[in-house]
Amino acid sequence: MTVRAIRGAIQIEDDDRGRLVDGTKGLLKAMLDANGLEQQDLISMVFTATPDLRSEFPAVAARELGLTDTPLLCAGELDVAGALPRVVRILLHAETDLAKCDVRHVYLGGAAALRADLAGSPEGSR
Repeated sequence: MTVRAIRGAIQIEDDDRGRLVDGTKGLLKAMLDANGLEQQDLISMVFTATPDLRSEFPAVAARELGLTDTPLLCAGELDVAGALPRVVRILLHAETDLAKCDVRHVYLGGAAALRADLAGSPEGSR
């Protein structure tokens, strides 16, 4: 097994706790599914949110999905002028047999604009 880092992002409609948690859950599930990962494969996850998202910690979504034995960390994105608003990003580390070129990074909704090079891939992932 090799340790791989997998990226994902989603733009949330507005700063509503339910939308933030549900959107983050959907992103996390899509990342796991796209890479054939299960809970026991996970090493750690870093969640970031843009400064305009303050209704909840994005890591709450992982805990609500039952990921209770994986270390999680939340942080804030830099407040850069012109940056895409209301974005949650996830960087997860997992043990997998996937080659680096086969790892699928997932960008959902408006966050697909963050990686236009991946926009043509299935479900905004590669």
